[in-house]
Amino acid sequence: MSQLKANRIRQDHSRFKQVIRGKIKENLKRYMSNGELIGRKGKDLVTIPIPRVDIPRFRFGSKDTGGVGQGEGEVGDSLGGDGDEQGQPGAGKAGSEPGDHGLDVEVSLQELAEIMGEELHLPRIEPKGTEKLETVKERYTGLRRIGPESLRHFKHTYKQALKRMVSSGIYDPQNPLVVPIRDDKRYRGWVEKNVPYSNAVIIYMMDVSGSMGNEQKEIVRMESFWIDTWLRSQYKGLESRYIIHDASAREVDRDTFFHTRESGGTMISSAYKVCMKIIEEEYPPEMWNIYPFHFSDGDNWSVDDTGVCMKILKEALIPASNMFAYGQVESPYGSGQFIKDLRQHFSAEERLVLSEIKNRDGILQSIKDFLGKGM
Repeated sequence: MSQLKANRIRQDHSRFKQVIRGKIKENLKRYMSNGELIGRKGKDLVTIPIPRVDIPRFRFGSKDTGGVGQGEGEVGDSLGGDGDEQGQPGAGKAGSEPGDHGLDVEVSLQELAEIMGEELHLPRIEPKGTEKLETVKERYTGLRRIGPESLRHFKHTYKQALKRMVSSGIYDPQNPLVVPIRDDKRYRGWVEKNVPYSNAVIIYMMDVSGSMGNEQKEIVRMESFWIDTWLRSQYKGLESRYIIHDASAREVDRDTFFHTRESGGTMISSAYKVCMKIIEEEYPPEMWNIYPFHFSDGDNWSVDDTGVCMKILKEALIPASNMFAYGQVESPYGSGQFIKDLRQHFSAEERLVLSEIKNRDGILQSIKDFLGKGM
């Protein structure tokens, strides 16, 4: 393959990636409110369905075939003609032409986070406690004459062999066979470097009482996916913990968190107590970046319990957290009172971030509410 052709392929591939990136940004709001996307998530990749992408190109024809503004007809005439159903979805007779299909593309979670950050104008997060933890990172810095075959640099090995054969006069242009010998081989070299390693934990809390239905929990599930995606792009190590509560609270795994059936009354303080215990026992605030996220429909059992919540937030949870986020999901059965109480007690507290989520379309704005300050 010639160098010119290889460059063309790289340019075309780069251009195609830019087109795909633009399509994802254009449809980001729809993706963020679509639960199907989360089901397509792999370990490091997510499959995103996008509309068909046609790369524009010129098409040449003979001079007598007409063109734009040529041929029979008057200005304003329909191009399809009266009664033409072609192009109408679900209309017309069966035919032999291919349909207009979409395209599934794989995007890394890192790139997805970058696109989300660009579109929502999310600032980079400045972690705390980075001087406390370190990890060893290997960085390739140059070439060596010795090393394992797995690290052999084929391009430099080939160039070294070619230079040797040309300089010694054994290279035959009619038979351009280049065979490296041991002295020609070059291997990638590396150095080990201690780098700061930021750890973070997200503690998700969700009300699963009778007023939180399946739709409300699905909104929480989708929003937590995008929160996870962004924070994982900001931290090398990220842990997630899950707490559910009605009149009592307990820690559960991720699957239980999103699939527990709703029932019972609501005592929000029970979740805050479990969250406080987890932080005290496992995540020292001076070494961990802590992000509690609480989702509820705003109902609480009593004014007294709301007072207990405010006390725990003021004395324990907010001081220990980079940010404490409360998202209130609108429900036909919830009063929505709790967010009003939070505004009343913490109107000047920057680390407490509140968001009202009316429906799936509100997920994008809620993410911006929570992460827009880069806390």
